[in-house]
Amino acid sequence: MSGKVVSTGVLLLLSLAAPALRGAAADPPLAAPFDLPTSTGHVVLDSLRTKVVLVDFWASWCAPCRQSFPWMSTMAERYGPRGLVVVAINLDKQRWQAERFLRELAPPFLVAFDPAGKTATAFDVRAMPSSYLINRSGQLVFAHRGFDPKDTNAFESRIAEEVLK
Repeated sequence: MSGKVVSTGVLLLLSLAAPALRGAAADPPLAAPFDLPTSTGHVVLDSLRTKVVLVDFWASWCAPCRQSFPWMSTMAERYGPRGLVVVAINLDKQRWQAERFLRELAPPFLVAFDPAGKTATAFDVRAMPSSYLINRSGQLVFAHRGFDPKDTNAFESRIAEEVLK
């Protein structure tokens, strides 16, 4: 991270409570780096620079996570050609639980595994699911806790704003 360390919890509160602050003078903080295993290799956040990245933390036991996967699939299909990459980071301690969940939903986006939860700690995850939008410069520009279908239009607008820049 850079010298400007800002708690993502603080960023979350600012992004949800005061969207008008987006234009403030302070630059958004850099997202915490990660290098995590996937089913076919690794995903490294730094390698996705120049892309807009939607990072979502989830677990197989999380009912709202099950609801969020179809929406994230739609976002990946709709905005992937414009530079959006969805990385869903699983936090299950037992990988077979995640794999069973994934067989049912078959997401068209990257899934990484972090059973130790180190990446979730770095992102200050406090609810499941938790989603973070990272701009093309690697800055954390939006965060959202939980999943409610009523919130998806506002979240999609924020994604569209970033990919169309």
